[in-house]
This record gives sequence, structure tokens and C-alpha cells, in this order.
Amino acid sequence: MFIKKIGIDLGTCNSVVFVPKKGIVLQEPSVVAVSLDENKILAVGEEAKEMIGRTPDTIRIYRPLRDGVIADFRVTQAMISYFLKKIISPFQFFKPELMISIPAGITSTEKRAVIEAGLGAGAKQVFVAKEPILAAIGAGIPINSCSGNLIVDIGGGTSEVAVISLGGIVTSGSLRMAGDKMDTAISDFIKKKHNLAVGEKTAEEIKIKIGTAISEREPKILEIRGRDLISGLPRNIKISSNEICEAISEVLQEIIQVIRQVLRTTPAELSADIMDKGIVLSGGGALLKNIDKLIAKSTGVPCYVAEEPMFCVAKGTGVVLENLELYKKSIMSKK
Repeated sequence: MFIKKIGIDLGTCNSVVFVPKKGIVLQEPSVVAVSLDENKILAVGEEAKEMIGRTPDTIRIYRPLRDGVIADFRVTQAMISYFLKKIISPFQFFKPELMISIPAGITSTEKRAVIEAGLGAGAKQVFVAKEPILAAIGAGIPINSCSGNLIVDIGGGTSEVAVISLGGIVTSGSLRMAGDKMDTAISDFIKKKHNLAVGEKTAEEIKIKIGTAISEREPKILEIRGRDLISGLPRNIKISSNEICEAISEVLQEIIQVIRQVLRTTPAELSADIMDKGIVLSGGGALLKNIDKLIAKSTGVPCYVAEEPMFCVAKGTGVVLENLELYKKSIMSKK
């Protein structure tokens, strides 16, 4: 079966590809390995992620998206092209239409770069839509109703907060601080407290396994290994979930600050709706243990995690692609 429409949630950490009627067909890390000698791409996605921190001088690992926007155009284009080749049959002659998610706080130049990368990768047409709206659609929020909904999308590079009503964003805040910054905070904390250097992959693993937003009475313990900064030799240590909570607390406070700011500028009528319905969390960051409780406690507004938060934006692209005419006016900007 030929694929005419494809939705891509182009994330800093992971990219998710959605095809209408088929659902999610691909989920790969946004990582590309390039051979410097031959200037060619060696691996993309999971295969390239495995190479992080293990490569010789001749191979460089790129994360072509930084803070939700394109940092390396050529590599991003190659990555999108790889995703398309992986899901489109070689016998398909016509080019597909692409829908790509972009952060709400993106500049027009950054937006144009996304569209150009999509066209260069082999798309017939490229539509872009803002992540908070796609996340809200994917989370099953009726965005076209006249009541207010607050969505918080915490990804790898950006945290997006938006109040949505009547199909558009009423007030929003965007912070270039999310999952990646938590990983950095964890490795910095371990370096300072335990004199141990750990790679970004290990830091991410620690966050996924024992990370928590609120300190626990019975903390989980995880044994990790890294390089001792004093002796330079490998060493194992045990680390608790409460230490991780302490390490990432600053990043979480920044995110909460943006949520509060958005709530302050929300019209009174919509504030009442948000108090009734609560805050919806989406994105990979929503999987952090107790993050909903922390946000609810800090803002005084009930908060819950959407179903399959990692895939909300990708599902949103699928819904929009299936109803292009309906959404064309309200949410999309097309080249």
C-alpha cells in the first residue's frame, strides 16, 4: 500500500513517525553517526545512539536538533530522508505529504529550515504545526471547543506550555530546558558529589530508572559505574532516587515557573476551565515519576499525565493529516 501522508514528531531526543490508518510506524533516537573521512552517514537512530561515547576520531556523532530546532541542516535532512526511506516502498513513485511538529517559540527562519529540510528529504509538500496543539490533539483534548485547556509538553530540548481554546493558542510559554538539561544536571551532580564522570547515556538511564520529582520515604538505589576523577580508573557507586530528585530540582523549578507565568496571563474565564479540567502533561518528560504531583502541588491546579505521553505529538500529526481541510485554517502554516 502506498503512503501519501506522513506525520513526524521531530524531537531533540527521539523522532516518532506516524502514518494515518497505520499508527506509529517508527520511533528512533534523533542521532546520526557521520564518518569524517568519507563525509558520509554511517548510522541513524538506535544504531547511532549505541555509538555515543564510544567512537574513534574518524566518526562523529551528531544530534542534529538542539533545543527543539535544527542545529545542523544537512544532517537533519539526511535523517528525515532515512526515516522516509525506511517506511516508503521503493516502488512508490509519488512523493508523500509531510506534517512536521515545531516548537511554539520557534522563529520564522527556524521554521523555514524545517520546511526546507522536509522538501530536500523528498516530500511533495511540507506542513508544520505547533507542538502544544498537536500534543493536545494527540492527548484527546477537544481543541476546537470554547473552553480552555492547559497542555504542558516536556520533550528532550524544549518544554512548551500553552492554553488552547477554539483551535488556537491563547497564551503560551516556551523554555529551552527539558529532558536533556535533566541529564546534564544528573551527570554534573554525580561529578560534584561523588567525583565520578558518567556519560550522557548513563545519566539518561539513571533518570529513567530511578528519577523522581519528589523525594521518597523509601528511595530506590541504583548501582552505576563511571570514571573516578581522582584516580582516573573505573569505579562503581550506589546512588539513590532522592539524590536524583535533588539534582534535577532546579530544572523542574524552571519548568514550573513557566507554567505559573502562563497561568498568570490566562484570561479569567479560561482559568476557571483549567481549574476544572486540570493540566495535561505530555512528552517524554511526563514519564518522570511524581512530576504530576509536583506540578499540582506547586501551582494548586490538578495535573495528570496523558495516555502514551511520548506519542501525543505524533498522534496529533496523524489526526491533522486525516482532516487536513478542517485544520488548515486554524493551526497550520504552510510554505
